[in-house]
Parts: sequence; C-alpha cells; structure tokens
Amino acid sequence: MRKNKLMVLAVGLILSVSQSLWAASVTPAGLWKTIDDSTGKPRSLIRVIDNNGLFSAVVEKGLLETDTGDNVCDKCTDERKGQKIAGMTIAKGLKKNGNKYDGGEILDPDNGKIYKCKMILDESGNNLEVRGYIGISLIGRSQTWHRVE
Repeated sequence: MRKNKLMVLAVGLILSVSQSLWAASVTPAGLWKTIDDSTGKPRSLIRVIDNNGLFSAVVEKGLLETDTGDNVCDKCTDERKGQKIAGMTIAKGLKKNGNKYDGGEILDPDNGKIYKCKMILDESGNNLEVRGYIGISLIGRSQTWHRVE
C-alpha cells in the first residue's frame, strides 16, 4: 500500500514538473490565424518570429475575398506606405516579460496607425491575445489569434 502511494506521488510530481517545463518553453513563435472583428471570419495568417528573444509578426497571407496578395498599405505613414501588406512586418520589438510579451509596437494596416503592443499566450499555447493600445493598456483593443502551427 505504501509503495502505491509513493508511486502515485512520484508520477504526479513528474507530470507536474514536465508540464511546467513544457509551459516555460512554449513561445508565440509560429503561424497564427486572425479573425475579422466584424464578420467573425478568418482574416489573415500571421507568422510570429523569435529573433533571439525579440519577437516580431509578419503578414503571410490575407484570407478575405478582397485579398489579392497585391493589397498595399495606403494609410501607412512610415516607410511601409504603399508596400504590399503580404510580407509586411506589422509588429516588432516584443520581449518576454513574465507570462506576456510587451515593449513593442503593432501596425493596423487598415488605418495606418501604430500602437504599443503586448501579447499574452494562454496556457495551452494555442491562443494569443494581442493588444494594441495608446498610452496605457486600458485604452486599446484586443484580438485573439489562433495557432495554426
């Protein structure tokens, strides 16, 4: 009986430690699907890239019927003005800070505005809350991106 209790405790400890190690190693790097706020339909595929702990996000492909691959950012006010949205870096400068990634910025290609940005990866590693904001995080908008790979 005592052996069984020790065995159960040992297995529980191993599972708990392995889950903690897995959670610590999961990052937002990978391919994500965004959802259109107004229609609820898939909008784009975004690749989050880890460059030695500095995260950025690049639009891989637009998924709306109006996305031809030639859509450009007409409303951008920086060097991205007139550039194709597919292939464009829309978020950059994000660093891990506890359970979130912040300190970066994100571009909304629809209006050309640049916002401060933070990302929070859920425990499963399959959903990424992306928040763009002005000044403090309370004044902004969040989207949930869904992991594709």
